[in-house]
Amino acid sequence: MSHEAQEPYEPETPHLDFGGTTPYEDYVRADVLTHLQHPLSDDPGEMVFLVTTQVMELWFTVIVHEWETAAQALRQDRVPVATAALKRSVRELEALNASWRPLAQLTPAQFNAYRSALGEGSGFQSAMYRRMEFLLGEKSASMLVPHRGAPRVHAELEKALHEPSLYDEVLRLLARRGHAVPDSVLRRDVALRYEPSPEVEAVWTALYAGDESDELARLGEALTDVAELVWRWRNDHLVATRRAMGAKTGTGGSAGVAWLEKRARKNVFPELWTARSHV
Repeated sequence: MSHEAQEPYEPETPHLDFGGTTPYEDYVRADVLTHLQHPLSDDPGEMVFLVTTQVMELWFTVIVHEWETAAQALRQDRVPVATAALKRSVRELEALNASWRPLAQLTPAQFNAYRSALGEGSGFQSAMYRRMEFLLGEKSASMLVPHRGAPRVHAELEKALHEPSLYDEVLRLLARRGHAVPDSVLRRDVALRYEPSPEVEAVWTALYAGDESDELARLGEALTDVAELVWRWRNDHLVATRRAMGAKTGTGGSAGVAWLEKRARKNVFPELWTARSHV
């Protein structure tokens, strides 16, 4: 063994000299993202509100991508691919829900300091959130009206309105696998809000009473995880709004807390919840 002093290890210096922007910037577009904030008031809290809502929009975009991936996989009978996309969306929904934390303890005075900057702006006007709701089966043609002035966005939402929801694709898959999903459900107008069916409840009851390792039962659990986090999102939104503004009329002329309370009482994929009482 050599007794000569060992040279200290020096890590290689990363490549620092680029002809233009960095490859990181080219891929992530961080400079674009970090210059999208244009507060309209002097209150420092508005920057927090603005960035948080922009982060929410990015999470909406990712989640829509996952649910559309799952819907396409279900149409192709690729259940493991659909289940994997739903499980990824669960982690993304957890991150989305955590976005409420910077806003969850706003006092009325803190919110009022920049509320006027919103004007008639309100979260219910979010086109990407509306696409999320449509994928969940929460369809409403009237929710296209705010987007008439943006032709591309309106066309995307109109297309999503008339396409089967994620749950419609699940039920069609169950029917193809031999389960007794009624024709009235399979042939329903998919542009309307999904309404629960006793026959569909019976299908889920049978699946849950059977082999828990069956891929359709696992699909049901992945959907239930999604539904639970959607419910938590709505409740977190309700609590944050109630804390910041009480029962006042919401921005954009919405009913505020009253509207959110109504939304929070509803479950998506309803038979997945009611079937549990019969297993």
